[in-house]
Amino acid sequence: MEAFFRTHAYLVEHTNAPVHRMLMDEIDWNDRMIGIKGTRGIGKTTFLLQYAKENFDINDRRCLYVNMNNFYFQGRGISDFARDFYHNGGRVLLIDQVFKEPNWSKELRECYDKYPGLKIVFTGSSVMRLKEENPELNGIVKSYNLRGFSFREYLNLKTGKKFKIYTLDEILNNSVHILKEIISQVSPQKYFAEYIHHGFYPFFQEHRNYSENLLKTMNMVTEVDILLIKRIELKYLNKIKKLFYLLAVDGPKAPNISQLAHEIKTSRATVMNYIKYLSDARLINMIYPVGLDFPKKPSKIMMHNSNLMFAIYPIRIEEQDIMETFFVNSLWKDHKINQNGRDNHYIVDGTLKFRICDSNDFHRIRISPDTVYAKYNTEIGSNKQIPIWLLGFLY
Repeated sequence: MEAFFRTHAYLVEHTNAPVHRMLMDEIDWNDRMIGIKGTRGIGKTTFLLQYAKENFDINDRRCLYVNMNNFYFQGRGISDFARDFYHNGGRVLLIDQVFKEPNWSKELRECYDKYPGLKIVFTGSSVMRLKEENPELNGIVKSYNLRGFSFREYLNLKTGKKFKIYTLDEILNNSVHILKEIISQVSPQKYFAEYIHHGFYPFFQEHRNYSENLLKTMNMVTEVDILLIKRIELKYLNKIKKLFYLLAVDGPKAPNISQLAHEIKTSRATVMNYIKYLSDARLINMIYPVGLDFPKKPSKIMMHNSNLMFAIYPIRIEEQDIMETFFVNSLWKDHKINQNGRDNHYIVDGTLKFRICDSNDFHRIRISPDTVYAKYNTEIGSNKQIPIWLLGFLY
């Protein structure tokens, strides 16, 4: 136990999170069992350590961070470890990568039942379906998703500003005032291209090649998270990777499931299941017409965020595709996004029509009064014509 406390103290002391993640304020920390999901590289470990740093003295033994990567847990379960921690005064146990423990959900349930004064906050992959696949956690766990940096968070980090979050309603009804407030302090367009290329994952702050780091992260997601959590045999890994690559280089479009099945030598049903796993892993987004959802075929598949596009195959990238990917990724957290494959606009929350367009070509577009135009290559706009970067202030 002493070794774990020493590691905890070292990690907390050396944790630096210059951007306050909004999820920290959304979580009800009074709950006893809290799950933080997110894809690799998104900052889950830093999030746990930052919580410890903000709420406990570095030597306060009521709080302890542990990582299931530690081989110690191959010979001892979470519940046994939690018992010793709890009986020695421990009250908050922060467990990183909980899915590395084979019986993790049963172990957490046992902790919940046996130690009523113990709070457990754990992290896991976005591939995990906490309640659907782990019925023992139903009714006791509160699940949250940690996302990559928004453009607002990236801008705050780069400029030292503290720009606030705006709702979609605020942006649509008061964009002129909001734009004046932001542009009077900074030129967002100067930073937007950087964010599109390398601003979504927090490890852009590290002194390493961003694209190489992101490629390594994507490989870990497929090789470890998807295979381990979905219990897929290793021999199928190359099929999943090839499918991901084919979807990436095709760009945002309706997938040809039969052709993809032929390419990776498997069935149509298996292709759809693999596509769902890639979506759960936050590597792709599936867009459906209004009223439809999985297991139906999506009307469009696109990368989950624009950074992935540059890391996989940057030669083929079209600016329109990049901006549509940014649009979907920015709204995806709190809004439902649909599109019929034949339409050039998106439907948000079932009613709002959005069209993504280049401000340089806007004069060629026939304006529709029921459509909001999200324009790129511009910093200014009005309530029905907004610069697309402003949607990066939604979280």
